[in-house]
Amino acid sequence: MIDNSFRHVLPKYSSQLIRLYKFLRLTPNHITLLGLLIGFFSAFLVSRHEFIWAGIIWWCGRLLDGTDGIYARATGQSSAFGAFLDILFDMAAYSSMIVGFAIAFPELHFNWMVILFLYVLCITGALSLGNLEDKDKVPDRDNRGLRLAAGIAEGGETGIAYTLFLLFPSQVDILSKIWILILTLTVISRTLLARKELKS
Repeated sequence: MIDNSFRHVLPKYSSQLIRLYKFLRLTPNHITLLGLLIGFFSAFLVSRHEFIWAGIIWWCGRLLDGTDGIYARATGQSSAFGAFLDILFDMAAYSSMIVGFAIAFPELHFNWMVILFLYVLCITGALSLGNLEDKDKVPDRDNRGLRLAAGIAEGGETGIAYTLFLLFPSQVDILSKIWILILTLTVISRTLLARKELKS
């Protein structure tokens, strides 16, 4: 829900970062890959119970993820392959964090398995409905390279959920269950949206 707001605001404050990317002669795909590697490192820190550092590193990686597309458009390097990598590496980073949490909190293994299961449903629904919306000429809500249908739980909400897990590890059981509920509502609401939009 909050991702679109960040996409409108972030370009206004990322000019210095874009200049740095240009100075280092990085490509947008380099930025995407670096964001994934940082996500993996954050997951490793989670598994080692380094929760505060894991949270800081996680948001650094998400900053890169949020600016790779801005950089691509600013430098005329947008590509279909870049859009493919972006969503693929996003899901790899999000899922790796759940693996890290599963190692750190093995007693909650069922919660983590359910979350990964719901991630599959969330991203499948987002991609498939987004593709069908595109075919039906439904107005796009953002300027992403790969169209995703709207949902309650998106990247921003996922980052917030992870941050809460890391800041309040003693409450991670109830927090993870709340996250499961939000993901479930996302799947249901997206299915209802698909029924409404694609009914004809």
